[in-house]
Amino acid sequence: MSFELPALGYAYNALEPHFDARTMEIHHTKHHQAYINNLNNAIKGTDLEGKSIEEVLKNLDMNNMAVRNNAGGHWNHSLFWEVISPDNKGRLSGALLDAIIAAFGSKEEFMEKFAAAAMSRFGSGWAWLSAHKDGKVEICSTPNQDNPLMPGVGNCGIPIMGLDVWEHAYYLHFQNRRADYVAAFWDVLNWNAVEAKYEAATR
Repeated sequence: MSFELPALGYAYNALEPHFDARTMEIHHTKHHQAYINNLNNAIKGTDLEGKSIEEVLKNLDMNNMAVRNNAGGHWNHSLFWEVISPDNKGRLSGALLDAIIAAFGSKEEFMEKFAAAAMSRFGSGWAWLSAHKDGKVEICSTPNQDNPLMPGVGNCGIPIMGLDVWEHAYYLHFQNRRADYVAAFWDVLNWNAVEAKYEAATR
């Protein structure tokens, strides 16, 4: 079975004024779709065909750049769409809040450190909040379309929240103002989805 573009579950203009409709449409239908098309072509006829995206990442040959870049691009974007929402669902609470306070001291300190990870990523890449099986959380950043699920990328845990800092994610609306884009992310974050991912990662 070929990988397919996941539905957003909300309209392209639903995140305005924080994320603009034109960027969302291009990001979803052009960039994410291109990763899927290229991934399907790269795994066709190989032993990766028919596996889940998580299995592809877990068994990845990091020297196979076609699969590495496009499998990462598909998984990363799929997570990104799931953790943003037009109505900023929920609030940080429960076990995830406890884990964030234990790791960073406060929600505000966490937000500052996460923003710093997004801002300090040179060029293209991602900022992640990841969870370990023991419940601890960690912030990390990866280049390009790499993510912590890939072999040898780092022991950052399982990503439960990700922010795309490729210019294609924000340049039409924010131009070179990455800091404004990172700040806008908090206005569309779906904490309910992040908490659900935390529970799944630590189960």
